[in-house]
Amino acid sequence: MNTEIALSALLCSRLCHDLISPVGAFSNGIEILADEEDPTMRQEVFKLLGQSVQQAAARLMFFRMAFGAGGGFGDRSPTDSVRDTLSAYFAGGKVAIDWKVSLGELDRDTVKIILNLALLAADALPRGGGITVEAMRAAGGLDIAVVAQGDRLLDKPEIAKILANGCSIADLDSKTAPAYLVHQLVAAQGGAVKAAGDGHQAVTYRVRL
Repeated sequence: MNTEIALSALLCSRLCHDLISPVGAFSNGIEILADEEDPTMRQEVFKLLGQSVQQAAARLMFFRMAFGAGGGFGDRSPTDSVRDTLSAYFAGGKVAIDWKVSLGELDRDTVKIILNLALLAADALPRGGGITVEAMRAAGGLDIAVVAQGDRLLDKPEIAKILANGCSIADLDSKTAPAYLVHQLVAAQGGAVKAAGDGHQAVTYRVRL
């Protein structure tokens, strides 16, 4: 299997993993409605179905921007749309988003870099916490910082290595594939990316393009 196909397969595995929960909940709800006659219970099931559909739609939109060939806005996306897509992905969960990007638009690859770094940040927060996203123009380039903060931080050293130097596709899994994608996107623009953690409650991913 060549590199591109292998990476695509890993990213698809990540997408499927994140969609199993809302799609499974929707399927279970439909089964319950087929036998349930109590009006109050049916109303609760319909409420849960609505939440599951919204969650699945939010995750599909997120992965369309993070992994797909386009986000629906051509080569550039309005920053507000990227923020809303990111916030919707984590809505109702244990992770809060603090968006500090004042730029009006972001190019497609920059969007992918930010969203995939946010995925890595969320994976470092198994007990929940906050993710801060910053991006600004400086010295003729673009500086991006995605910071994960929370208790019981899970800062995996292999993520930092993949971001900075890449790795063999055979060494990746669905959790580390986003780090490889970020490395490739940044390297294609002649940029640099690194991760730095305090070992306790915060890890920061910095990109210079």
